[in-house]
Amino acid sequence: MNFWFAVLRQTGRNLRQTWTSQFMTFLTVSLSVLIFAFFYLIYTNMIGAADRLSDDLRLIVYLEDEPGVEMQKQLRRKITNFDDVEEIHFISKAEAYERFAKQLGNDSDVLADMPKDFLPASIEVVPLKSLRGYSQIKLFSEYLASLPGTEKVQYGQEWVERFYYFTRLLTIVVLLSGTLLILTATFMVAYTIRLTIMGRQAELELLKLVGATNSYIRTPFLIEGLLQGLMGSIIGLSALYGLFQWISSHFAGPGLLNLFHFNFFPPVVIASIILGSICLCSLGSYTSIRKFLRI
Repeated sequence: MNFWFAVLRQTGRNLRQTWTSQFMTFLTVSLSVLIFAFFYLIYTNMIGAADRLSDDLRLIVYLEDEPGVEMQKQLRRKITNFDDVEEIHFISKAEAYERFAKQLGNDSDVLADMPKDFLPASIEVVPLKSLRGYSQIKLFSEYLASLPGTEKVQYGQEWVERFYYFTRLLTIVVLLSGTLLILTATFMVAYTIRLTIMGRQAELELLKLVGATNSYIRTPFLIEGLLQGLMGSIIGLSALYGLFQWISSHFAGPGLLNLFHFNFFPPVVIASIILGSICLCSLGSYTSIRKFLRI
């Protein structure tokens, strides 16, 4: 107990003596955590939105003629030859007309003079989860377009492609911001601890001469790094949560943000970010101790 009391007292003394550099390091770690967590939050929500949107993803195969029973069996077999799918539904011209009239609602009277077979027959194909990556969907659509009697395949190609490339861009941004967090957390803490050690080298050597153990001398510096990681990550995540709540309250209602349901990090992710920040800052502190503390 006396050991830890003395260590914590020494840690507090170190923090007071170098409060300027400690504060700058604290701000840098907080900002780095904020930047990384911000882009990672967007990334995780976009991936969740992609999963929800993919649940409604269907490929519509428009046919030249309405297939008979035997032709439907052949087309079903050819589709499943590419890969298993969740659902295959053949839509006749009459069913397509009824769907279109239902979508028009009160304006369905515009179809009064139209023949009920003016819309093409089609096949609705719901792919498996394993096929819902952009590259797989594109290959599948090209395969469906080669089926006999196919006029066109439609699956919302533009938004699928844009969404796919947007998530890839977010992946790169998250990796870059994670690299920024690693570099700033490690090197800023290492630099701060280095300044503390160099400024108190004579005092530390004197402590060693009067019988202080290596653990007693080194532990306060390790605690400094741990505190920088802990407090920096907590403040960074708190700032992000405040920003998240502000955006949610000020942009509520109809709009682009409400097309997707955004969620904040679950507790396990918050704990992982805090733990990662602590480990990085502790690593920076340990590196400086090994390199510059001559006892």
